[in-house]
Amino acid sequence: MAYNEFDDIEGLESNHVAFDFKGFLFKVINLWKFVLLCIGAALIIAYLINVRKQDVYKLDSLISIENDQNPFFTANTSISFNWGGVSGKVGKVITTLKTRSHNEKVVDSLQFYIDYLVEGKYNKVDIYKKAPFFVELDNTQGQILGKDVGIRFLNQTEFEVFVNFEGSKVPLQQYDETKTKRSANVTPGLFSQKFKIGEQISLPFLNLTVHKRNNKNIKSGSEFFIRFRDFDNIVYFYKRGVKISPFSASSSSVLKLSLIGKNKDKIVDYLNATSKILSAFELERKNLYATNTIKFIDSSLAAVNSDLKDVTNEMNSFRKNNKVFNIDEEMSQVSSKLRGYELQKEEEQSKLNYLNTLEKYLRTKTNYTNIAAPTSVGINEGNILNSVSKITSLAIERKNLEYTTKEGSSLFKDIDRQIDAERNVLLETIDATKRTISEQMSDLTKTIYGLSAKLSGLPEDQQQYLKIQRKLNISQEAYDVYLAKRGEAAIVRAANISDITVIDEAKDIGSGKIGPNTSLNYMMALMVGFFAPMLLIFIIYLLDSTIHGSDEVEQLSSIPILGLIGKYKYHNNLVVFEKPKSAVAESFRAIRSSLQFFYKNKLKSDDEKGKTILITSSVSGEGKTFCSINMATVYALSGKKTILLGLDLRKPKIFDDFGLTNEQGVVNYFIGDSTFDAVVNTTHIDNLSVVTSGPIPPNPSELLMSDKMGELIGRLRQEYDMIVLDTPPLGLVTDALELVQYADASIFMVRLDYTKKGMLQLINAKYRAGEVKNISFVLNFYKHKSNHNYGYGYGYGYGYGYGVYGNAYHEDTKKSLFKKVKAFIKSI
Repeated sequence: MAYNEFDDIEGLESNHVAFDFKGFLFKVINLWKFVLLCIGAALIIAYLINVRKQDVYKLDSLISIENDQNPFFTANTSISFNWGGVSGKVGKVITTLKTRSHNEKVVDSLQFYIDYLVEGKYNKVDIYKKAPFFVELDNTQGQILGKDVGIRFLNQTEFEVFVNFEGSKVPLQQYDETKTKRSANVTPGLFSQKFKIGEQISLPFLNLTVHKRNNKNIKSGSEFFIRFRDFDNIVYFYKRGVKISPFSASSSSVLKLSLIGKNKDKIVDYLNATSKILSAFELERKNLYATNTIKFIDSSLAAVNSDLKDVTNEMNSFRKNNKVFNIDEEMSQVSSKLRGYELQKEEEQSKLNYLNTLEKYLRTKTNYTNIAAPTSVGINEGNILNSVSKITSLAIERKNLEYTTKEGSSLFKDIDRQIDAERNVLLETIDATKRTISEQMSDLTKTIYGLSAKLSGLPEDQQQYLKIQRKLNISQEAYDVYLAKRGEAAIVRAANISDITVIDEAKDIGSGKIGPNTSLNYMMALMVGFFAPMLLIFIIYLLDSTIHGSDEVEQLSSIPILGLIGKYKYHNNLVVFEKPKSAVAESFRAIRSSLQFFYKNKLKSDDEKGKTILITSSVSGEGKTFCSINMATVYALSGKKTILLGLDLRKPKIFDDFGLTNEQGVVNYFIGDSTFDAVVNTTHIDNLSVVTSGPIPPNPSELLMSDKMGELIGRLRQEYDMIVLDTPPLGLVTDALELVQYADASIFMVRLDYTKKGMLQLINAKYRAGEVKNISFVLNFYKHKSNHNYGYGYGYGYGYGYGVYGNAYHEDTKKSLFKKVKAFIKSI
C-alpha cells in the first residue's frame, strides 16, 4: 500500500514539472480586463502617434539613356566621338546617381541643408519655398548646426532673431567647398536681437542676410524658424533615399527615379535637379574629347599665328628695302612646287610632333582623359584613332568609378589591365607610324633639296624673296588648316547633346501620399496590446510560486483537502460567534462535520475521551490562529466542552480576541510557576475555555517536549470533549512536529494567493514518511471564480465549498458604490 502511495506522489510531482496550459489559460481569462486595458492603451498611443506624424509622399520622374553618338559623325568627319553602344551605360548612370559627389552637387545647388520651418499643431513643419523669406549665406563664415533659429517679423522691414542656448558652445559648419566644422562660444540662455530685411547678420553663430520673397506678404508677429543641418548627413540621406529602377523589362534604358519625403516641393526639386545635373555631367564627359582637341588646336594655332606674323613682317620689311622683282615663270613654278613639298613636310612634322608628345604622355602620365584627337593634325590611321578612343573611354570610366569604389578594388584592376593592354598596342602603332612618317620626310627632304638647287642660280635677293614668299604661304595655309579644324571641333561640341533625356519630370499633381500608414500602426497596436500583456502574464505565471487554487494543491500534494474558508473582513477573529449566519461560519461547521471521518476510526474505548485537533501552517500569516479560535468556537457552540490551548510559545496571539492578557499561560504551568487550573481562562462563549501561551520562554521546544506536555494532554482528554491545539508554523520551527503525536486530527492551513508552493514539500515529506497522519488541508482566503478550479465547487468530501455556495442561507451585506468600484479595480 505504501508503494502505491509513493507512486501517486511521484506522479503528482511529475505533473507539476509539466507546463499547465489549462491553468495559464484560466489565468489569462481571469485577467481579461487587464488585457483589454492594455489593448486600449496601445490603441490610444497609436492614435497619438498617428495624429503627430506628418504626411509622407512619394514622387518619381523618368529619364532615358541614349547611345553615345553625335548626329554629325560621318566617315568624312575629322573628329570621332563614338564611344560604343548603350550597353553598360545604364549601370554607369545608376552608379553615378548613387555617388556621393553627384548628390553633393545636387544638395549644394538646392541648399537643402537649410530648413524653413513653422510651428505646427504637434511639431515644426518644413514649409520650404512657402516661407515668405529666404536667406543668403555668407559661405566664408560658419552657421549654427542642429539648432532652431527663430525669426519673428515685427513689421514689413524689421525682424527679430531669437535662440535659446543651453550651453556655452555650439557647433558650426561653413557651407563653402571645404564644409569645415568648428564651434563657437555663446552665452547660455535666450538670445534676441533685431535686424532689418536685407541687413547683413554677423554673429558668432549666424552669418547671413534675410531677403523677402517676391509677391509674399509677411504678417507682423509671425514666427518662423530656420535650421542648418550637417551637410554630410543630408547628402547621405538623399544618397540613400533616391531609388532607381528600370521603367520596364522591355525598356531597360529608361530609368525611374523615385524619392520619399514629407515635403512634395522638395521631392520635385531634388528629382529634377538630380536629372539636370546628371545630364550636364554626361554632356561635359561627352564633350571632353572635343574640348581637349580644341585646347590642343588653340595652342598649335597660337604658334602658327605667331610664325605667320613674323613671316609677314619679314616680307613687308624685305619689300620695303628691296625693289619688286619679276621672277622667271619657270622659277616661279619651281618655287611653287618647292612650297608644296615644304608644306607636306610641315604637315608630316606636325604629325611626328603629335606622336612624340602622345608617346611621352602615355609613358609618363596615368590619367589619360586629356588626350587630343589624332585627326587634329591629320592622323587618320584607324588603329591609332580606335586605340586613343578606347583609352580615353576607359580612363573616364575609371575616373567615375573613383567616386563609388575604394582603391584596390578588382574593378580598378580590371580597367587598368584593359588600359595597359590598349596602351601597349598604341605605343607599338605609334612607333611604326613614326618610322613611316620619318621615311616620308626623308623623301620630301631630298625632293626639296633638288628643287632648292634649281633656284640657286637666281640672284641672292630673288632667292631670299622666294624663300620668304614660300614661308609666308606655308604659314598661311597651316593657319587656315588649324582654323578649319578648330571650327570643325567647335561645331561638333556645340552639336553634342546629353545622352540623358528627361522623359517625365517630377511634378506635384496633388497625389503621391503614401503615409503615414495609420492602419498599420493600429494593427501593430492591437498586436502589441494583446501579446505584450500575454507575454507578461506568461512570465508572471512561470515565475509565480504562490498557490492560487485547490487544483494546484492537488497537483502538489496527495494530502486531502478538508474544506474551504472564504475571505471575510471582520474586526476580530470571533466570526463564528458574532456572525453565526455568515458563509465563513458555515465553512467551519462544514469542516467540523468532515472531521468526524477522522474520529470514527478511533477505538470504542477511546470514544469516551476528548479528541484533539492540531492546527498549524507553513509560515505566519496563513490564518492558523483564526482557524484555531473559530474551530474551538464552533465545537463549543455545538455543546462540546472545548478548550483552546495556545502552544505557539514564540508568537502568541489568541488572547486579544477574548479580552485576556498573556501574563499567565501554559508556559507558567510547564515551568512550575502556576498550577494548570490557575492558567485556564473561561470566556464569554459557553463551553469554551482558553489557555494562553504566557510569557515567551527561552527554550520553547524543550518545554513542549517535556513530560508535562503528555501529562497535560492526558488530563485534558478526561476533562474536555474537544482540545484545539494552536501550534507554531511548521515551516519555521519544528515545535508542531513534536505535538503531532498528541493530535487525533491535524489541519494544515494554506492561504491562497499567499502560501508558496515550496512550503508544501516539508509536510509532503513528513506525510510520505508516516511521521504525520490524519492530516488534511484547509484552504483559507478562498474566492470562487467561475474560470478557476472548474469542477471543484460542489463538494470535496463533506462541506467542501459549502460556505461558498450557500450564500443564499447566510448573511450578506450590500456594498456601496465606492466599494464596488474598488473591487472592480482590484479584480483587474
